[in-house]
Amino acid sequence: MPATTKARASSTEDAEMQDVTPPSAQQPVDSQDGVDAMEEDEEENGFAEEEEHEEPQRVRILPGSTSTAASFEFLKEGHTLGNALRYIIMKNPDVEFCAYAIPHPSEEKMNIRIQTYDTTTATAALEKGLQDLEDLCDVVSEEFWTQRESFMAAKH
Repeated sequence: MPATTKARASSTEDAEMQDVTPPSAQQPVDSQDGVDAMEEDEEENGFAEEEEHEEPQRVRILPGSTSTAASFEFLKEGHTLGNALRYIIMKNPDVEFCAYAIPHPSEEKMNIRIQTYDTTTATAALEKGLQDLEDLCDVVSEEFWTQRESFMAAKH
């Protein structure tokens, strides 16, 4: 028999359901004439017309990082960004090592590890890599549209 981690108050008495499960975080709904209390609050505060949707932070530094060696976690990203960003960051001469990994295929997470020489920080290398990748995408996009317009003009 495995040992229990908590001692019961009384061995002959079973625990009640309300004692075992945590209370619900949801507030009870008070309906008055078919209008929810939440909708009333939104109308009173003026939020019904415009909703502010704040997106959660999608990049964080993982624990155990130093200024020259850090791991970053990107939410809702995969191999597309990971491989392109790794390639661009490795082009930086101040970067000693860069690699990315997808921890598990069913999770929308991508981790990237950057180690730099003492001339820069890992965070600065990531910022430069993101900016360089954005600049590269802009150049490719501009060239694509220029060539597409030339093709369409020659076709007609």
